[in-house]
Amino acid sequence: MRQLVVLVALFFSPPAEAATIDWVPIGNPNNAADTLTNCEAANCGSVDHAYFISRYETTNAQYAEFLNAKAATDPLGLYNASMGSDATFGGITQTGVSGSHTYTAKLGFENKPVVYVSFYDALRFSNWLDNGEGIGDTETGAYTLLGGTAIPSNGPTVTRNGGANVFLTSENEWYKAAYYDALSATYLDYPTGTDSVTGCVAPGADTGNSANCDLAVGALTDAGAYGLSDSPYGTYDQGGNVWEWNEEIVSVSSRGFRGGSWGNGVGILAASIASEFDPSYEGSGVGFRVASLVPEPGTSLLAMTSFACLAALRRRTARNR
Repeated sequence: MRQLVVLVALFFSPPAEAATIDWVPIGNPNNAADTLTNCEAANCGSVDHAYFISRYETTNAQYAEFLNAKAATDPLGLYNASMGSDATFGGITQTGVSGSHTYTAKLGFENKPVVYVSFYDALRFSNWLDNGEGIGDTETGAYTLLGGTAIPSNGPTVTRNGGANVFLTSENEWYKAAYYDALSATYLDYPTGTDSVTGCVAPGADTGNSANCDLAVGALTDAGAYGLSDSPYGTYDQGGNVWEWNEEIVSVSSRGFRGGSWGNGVGILAASIASEFDPSYEGSGVGFRVASLVPEPGTSLLAMTSFACLAALRRRTARNR
């Protein structure tokens, strides 16, 4: 019965306040940790709760919506000028004067991942979602950020608040969504549902187990462009395209990030590679994705949904192996 309830949880709708995000459900709580790889976090890949993770990296269109809601003046530096000036990687333009700034995703960049975002930008985007979007606060919610400046005064020590509903992924939440195969209860080497080395190719050459890496494209690709190369849970681009921030405090001056980018060699995409960087860094190969708690499942849909969920998981695993 417990297994069936977990399967039902995978089909429940995400919280309404995160309606702009395409969520993927991650069930199988209390899965075993991966003992054969390298993580900055303890109990690598083991998560004691069910949750949702965004199917795709946060896009320019989503981030522009955030900027239009919260950065008319932008004292927190949520917008990096390179988003507008970098013709290859920057995807958002800023117009108007301080106090009435408006933001627009560049034509053709709407569905590409937002870059030039710091760890703190990712936390503030998460707070905004956690507070219902719109005029939702950026300094409280999933995280409490102090000081009212781009780099919070408590930046080195900030952690997720209890009761947070939408948040940046922890390293273990990120890792599980990328590499864990629930059907075999094992971890895979690459975030495309396989132990075989991923091919760095353009999206048009995707035949499965492919990614935007090793300068194969030399630019960002649309979120989900590698449609045959999802993880066992159904996430895209957890290998390549952009690095993704996670919550892990690695040291007083660094936070975790994983997955590699458009310019990294394929080995960086592997489960065995954990990385870290200065949380204030904003570069052309760094973005993020968010996660959310799973609402409590009801029991009335148990019989109707459990077998459909199991079938979907089996089809995905069979295709990716």
